Amino acid sequence: MPYGLPRKIRKAFIVQALLASLAVLLGGYLMALVLKYGLLNAVLHNEAQYYWQQRALSPGLAPPNTYNIRGYLQPAGQGQDALPEPLRVLQPGFHELLAFDQLVLVDQQAGERLYLVFQRVPLYRVVFWSGVLLVLLTIHAVSWMTYRASWRLVAPVSWLARKVSLWDPRHPDASELAPDRLPPEVQGETRQLALALHRMAGKVTAHVARERDFTRDASHELRTPLTVIRMASDMALTDSGLTPRLQRSLQRIQRAGRDMEAVIDAFLLLAREVDVEPQSELFDVGEVVRYEAANVEELLQGKPVQLRVRIEGGQMLMAPPRVMHVVVANLLRNACLYTDAGEVEVQVTAGRVVVRDTGIGMSREALARIFEPFYRAEGGREQGVGLGLPIVRRLCERCGWRIELDSHEGQGTTATLHYR
Repeated sequence: MPYGLPRKIRKAFIVQALLASLAVLLGGYLMALVLKYGLLNAVLHNEAQYYWQQRALSPGLAPPNTYNIRGYLQPAGQGQDALPEPLRVLQPGFHELLAFDQLVLVDQQAGERLYLVFQRVPLYRVVFWSGVLLVLLTIHAVSWMTYRASWRLVAPVSWLARKVSLWDPRHPDASELAPDRLPPEVQGETRQLALALHRMAGKVTAHVARERDFTRDASHELRTPLTVIRMASDMALTDSGLTPRLQRSLQRIQRAGRDMEAVIDAFLLLAREVDVEPQSELFDVGEVVRYEAANVEELLQGKPVQLRVRIEGGQMLMAPPRVMHVVVANLLRNACLYTDAGEVEVQVTAGRVVVRDTGIGMSREALARIFEPFYRAEGGREQGVGLGLPIVRRLCERCGWRIELDSHEGQGTTATLHYR
């Protein structure tokens, strides 16, 4: 989990430690400034004031000369030869001589100048910055211990997330989430979540098994009566005494049976696992289109609509032929049902089947939702329940095909199937 909760917690503690370290360093720097320009400045001024007061009482009093403070006095009217060279250029005020690591106060009264030099001891700096370093180390140590404690709290959640991420949605293996197999550290809300996921995975597995069993049993039960219908109609058609009307009815029963078998095969294809390749064979797309065009001619009886079929050469395709039957049949049936005058044209070219009509068409809003299950455009015909085109798109996606629709209200619709 590259962007999981542990990573976020780790980043949060790193940022916290960096900000705290920056605050400590900034505080140490500000403290050094206060010590240098505040406290030491005040100490030197107080020392100078005390010296002038004592000198007024004892005119020959020598300047201060201690371990940290060295004093120099320049009487009025005398030169600076007695002063160290770095002090000769200094004017009255507080100065810092970085080259000599010194703080100097030049105080002048009655023409005399007092130079108080504070010699900073390097040990002071070592002690000061050692304290800062100790504070930084303490902050980092506390941050690390807090992070470890937080990591132990979220570790069960991370473990659970890793296990769930490895599940196959179609066959979730929740055996490791069984109550007797959970690690001891998985407790509290995390344990409740793991048990809930374990129960849910069991329900999903049972549901998938029921769906698979239903698909298998339903296909078997539906094929049996269809086989009987087909065989009975074949035997009936052998009777030489049939009237033309009865013969046409039997032929329609045969075609409807074959269409039903194709629909069953298509549904079985959608119900199979995605990684299971559908059974394919080499067939002529043009023959499929001719067959389906003949089936929909009865939908145009009594309408001033002409059905045109244009096939350019032999278009062979390795795919499930019954899926192509279902897709083409849906597209042609829609074109015929929603066209009252003009023509319906189906064209087969290399890699494409195009169905055009001059029917009622669709608005942009309806076209944007036409592949939604059970959606039917307002003002449309009463035929159908809004499942034909959604099924067509799912079948196309399953076979690696692509379906496109272009429609204008009152001008007709063009459906293009790209099968290569």
